[in-house]
Amino acid sequence: MGDPRVTDAFATYLRSHNLPVTEQRLAVADVVLSADEHLSAEEVETRLAGRGVSVGTATVYRTLDVLVKSGLVVERDFGEGFRRFESARGMPHHEHLICTVCGQVAEFRDERLERMTTLVAEAHGYVRQRHRLVIYGVCAKCRG
Repeated sequence: MGDPRVTDAFATYLRSHNLPVTEQRLAVADVVLSADEHLSAEEVETRLAGRGVSVGTATVYRTLDVLVKSGLVVERDFGEGFRRFESARGMPHHEHLICTVCGQVAEFRDERLERMTTLVAEAHGYVRQRHRLVIYGVCAKCRG
C-alpha cells in the first residue's frame, strides 16, 4: 500500500464531488499514486490483479480520468497509442526521455530549458503558460 494520506485525499475529492468512494477506486488510486513509473491503464489492471483485486477495465479508465481531474495524477502521452499516468506528488515540472528500444522513461529537469521556453514564447509574442518536451533516443543500457 502507498501513502494513506494520498488515497485519503482522493477519497475526500470523491466525496466533495458527490462521487462514490469504492474499494475499487481506492485500489486504482493506490496503484497509481504509489508507483514510481508512468503506468498505462493495462499496467494498472495487471498490478491490481497481482494484488488479488478485481477491477473492471471501464472502472480503471473512469478512475484514472477522475484522478487526473483531481490533480493527484498527471496524464502523459508519449506517442505510444495509449496514455500513461504518474502521481503528481507536488513534483516540479519535468521533461521525459524515452528509449525507443526498451521503452524506459527517464525524467529530468533543466532550468536552462525552462528559461529557453520562456524566451522562445516571448520572441513570438506569446506569454508561456506551459510546455511539454519528450526526447526519444536509445538508452545507455540498450546501446551497450
